[in-house]
Amino acid sequence: MNRISSVIIACALGCITQSMLAQAATESVLYSFCNGECNDGANPQAGLIRIKNQLYGTTTSGGIYDDGTVFSYNLKTGAETALYSFGNGTDGQYPIGNMINVAGTLYGTTYYGGTAGDGTVFSLNLATGVETVLYSFCSQQNCTDGESPRAKLVDVNGILYGTTEAGGANGNGIVFSVDPTSGAETVLHSFGGGTDGIEPHSGLLLDAGQLYGTTVGGGASGNGTVYSINPLTGAESVFYSFAGGTDGAAPQAGLIKIGQTLYGTTSSGGASNFGTVFSLGRKTGVETILHSFGLVPDGGYPLADLINVDGTLYGTTYLDGDKNSHGTVFAVDSQTGAETILHNFCDTKFCEDGEQPPSGVVNVKGTLYGTTIYGGVNSEGILYSITP
Repeated sequence: MNRISSVIIACALGCITQSMLAQAATESVLYSFCNGECNDGANPQAGLIRIKNQLYGTTTSGGIYDDGTVFSYNLKTGAETALYSFGNGTDGQYPIGNMINVAGTLYGTTYYGGTAGDGTVFSLNLATGVETVLYSFCSQQNCTDGESPRAKLVDVNGILYGTTEAGGANGNGIVFSVDPTSGAETVLHSFGGGTDGIEPHSGLLLDAGQLYGTTVGGGASGNGTVYSINPLTGAESVFYSFAGGTDGAAPQAGLIKIGQTLYGTTSSGGASNFGTVFSLGRKTGVETILHSFGLVPDGGYPLADLINVDGTLYGTTYLDGDKNSHGTVFAVDSQTGAETILHNFCDTKFCEDGEQPPSGVVNVKGTLYGTTIYGGVNSEGILYSITP
C-alpha cells in the first residue's frame, strides 16, 4: 500500500496524526502594509475579492486618519492603492468583514463608527470613489437594531443581508437586511441567547431560498449553532447544535455548499480542542468531522470561511502550525479529510512572510491570495500569494 493510500484510509478513520503536514506550496509576499506614514493601510483582517485584474480588501487601521482603508491591488503591476480612508467617525471605522461587489459597487461593514459609533453598512462606488454610509447601527434605543457587524454581506435580489454580533432585542446579535436604495434596515431575527444561538460572527449563505449562518454560542449545549432563516418571514431554525466535544465548538466562520453538503470550521472543539473542519448534510443534518486540528504541527483556531476548488477545501488557521509558526494556509480533501499544510507563517526570522491570518483565501486561476494581520517588513500585515 502506498503512502497516499495510507493517509486516505487513516483520515477516513478520523486519525488526526495522519495529516499530510509537509509544506507543499510556494508563498510570495506581494505587499507589506504600512509603508511611509501608513496611508496605504495597516493590519488587514478581511479577505480579498477579485474584480477583473484587481483585488480589493480593507485594513482595520492605517490610512490618512488611521481608521482603516479600502484598498486595491493590481495583479498585473503589483501596485497597491488606498481607494478610501475612513476617518471622520460617522463614515465608519475598523472594517473587519469581507466586501462584496454588486455591479461595480463594493458593499461592506465597519465594526465601529457611524452616527452612534457602533458600526455601519457602507458602499463604495468604484467609478467615483464615493463612500456612502447606508446604515448606522445602534440608531435605535438600546441598540435593538443591532451593534458591531463583523461579517460580509450577501445580496439577495437587490437587498443586503448580514449579521451583527451584538445588539438586538436581547443583546445577543441579530440577522438584518438593508435596502441599499433607501437605507431602510429591518431586523429579521434577534438571537435570544439560548437554544437559538448567541453572537453570530459569520456572514450568511443563500441556498434554496434560505439563509444559513453560524453562531459562536448558544444552541442545545451552549457551544454554537448552524442556523437557517427565512429572508421573507424572519423565521429562524437551528439546523445543528454543536455539543462542544469532538464535533467542534464556537464556529466563527461562515458556510459554503458543495452539492447537498455544507462545509465550515469551528474555532475550538474537535479531538484536540483546537478546531475542526466539518461537513453537514443539507438534507440529513448529519455532521461529519473531516479534520481535527492539533495546533502543532497542523495549526489551530480557524476563523475564516473556506473556499472550494474542484473538491479541495482551502482555508487558514490563526495559530501555530510547526513549532515556530504563527498560522497556516491549509488544504483539506472534501471527500477523504486528508489535510495538507501549504504554508506555515512566520517561517522567516522576523515574520516577513506574514503572521496570523484571520481571513481566508481567494482563488485566481489556480493561485491563492490572502492577507495576514501582522508580519511583513513593517510588521503591519501583508498581502500574499500561494501557488499549490
